[in-house]
Amino acid sequence: MKNKTKVEESKGLGDTVAKITNATGLDVVAHQLAKIMGKEDCGCNRRREKLNELFPYKEQEKKS
Repeated sequence: MKNKTKVEESKGLGDTVAKITNATGLDVVAHQLAKIMGKEDCGCNRRREKLNELFPYKEQEKKS
């Protein structure tokens, strides 16, 4: 997750965790560790999406 000047409303737990890891710099550490281990992606975005899906803050509008 890249630093954003505009703070967006969290859709779920994944967004909140992403904001915390970004503010503390842990997201940078995760990306560096992934590179050291030979991976292109640390998996942060997949975890963020999954946590948002499992623990949403607001009920999503049902699509017809």
